[in-house]
Amino acid sequence: MAGTARKAFVATLVGLAVVVGALALWKLKLVLSLVFLGFVIAAAMRPGVDALKRRGIPRGAGVAIHYLLLLGLVALFLWLVVPRAVTQVQHALDRDRIRHAARTSTGIKHDILAGLDKRLRRLPSGGKLVRPAAEVTKRAFEVLIGIFFTLAVGAYWIFERDRAIDLVASLMPREKRKRMRDTWDLIDAKLGAFVRGQALLIVLVGTVLSTAFAIIGLPYWILVGSFAGIVEIVPVIGPLAAGALAVGVGLTVSWHTALAAGLAVLAVRLLEDYIVLPKVLGDATGLSPLVVLFSVSAITILFGGFAVLLAVPFAAVLATLVDVVVRGRNPAEEEVPTVLFPAKDAEVSS
Repeated sequence: MAGTARKAFVATLVGLAVVVGALALWKLKLVLSLVFLGFVIAAAMRPGVDALKRRGIPRGAGVAIHYLLLLGLVALFLWLVVPRAVTQVQHALDRDRIRHAARTSTGIKHDILAGLDKRLRRLPSGGKLVRPAAEVTKRAFEVLIGIFFTLAVGAYWIFERDRAIDLVASLMPREKRKRMRDTWDLIDAKLGAFVRGQALLIVLVGTVLSTAFAIIGLPYWILVGSFAGIVEIVPVIGPLAAGALAVGVGLTVSWHTALAAGLAVLAVRLLEDYIVLPKVLGDATGLSPLVVLFSVSAITILFGGFAVLLAVPFAAVLATLVDVVVRGRNPAEEEVPTVLFPAKDAEVSS
């Protein structure tokens, strides 16, 4: 009886520990999401940092160079896009006020433009990235802390990943250690290739569509083009939303403009699907569109809109583990596309 009671007590403790652990992880889902995002950023930077190290630049300096480059790109975007977007919206507001000067109600279009104008003006320009502390709201402060935490995790993981692999390997049977290391390297290479490829696609799609929209005379062309580039982050759904927005904005002018905008989005999408993606990303994640769509929907419902950024990387990790553990594929024989850097040639520190 005493032995049975002891086993029941131990089983109850284990069950309670599992429940408490699950609840704790759920409460910490935002922190865990930021940590995983930091790991993904580190995977994208690692080949570049290792390439700089082979040229005599320390890893710390290499990480700093990558972050300064990222900050410079954000500043360039704000300097080029935000002032022009404000000007476009302001001109539209001026025309709308003149058109409705004799009316008591300005209409929903005016309200949308006014709200958009207000939010654009709140964005910092390229020369005002650092704002006075009194102007930073609590929400903005939380966002800044989240960004800093994520970048810090990414930098830390650049240095500590190999030690973490060694620790995990020491807990496993000797005959399984190499397979574990190869699997970890494969996941890291896939995530890095995916992130670098997505970054290239965002710049390419945003630039090409903004130029095309300007040529056809689409209103707010820089806003719509920038939106189309940014939503490339959201697989499947993002491009559809960009196309619908472009056509909708075009209809405010004429059906000819709407048709031209739709054709421009379709042309860029076909170019991306049949030429750019196969050459840039290839089969980096190994995920079908259906799996991607399900992953995006499930992750968004469970963890909120922010987590949509992590849907494809998380699904890629799970798919790789299933391939290796369940299907018995050899991770050392898997190919990962080269995106800016040969991912599998990254230096492995001792």
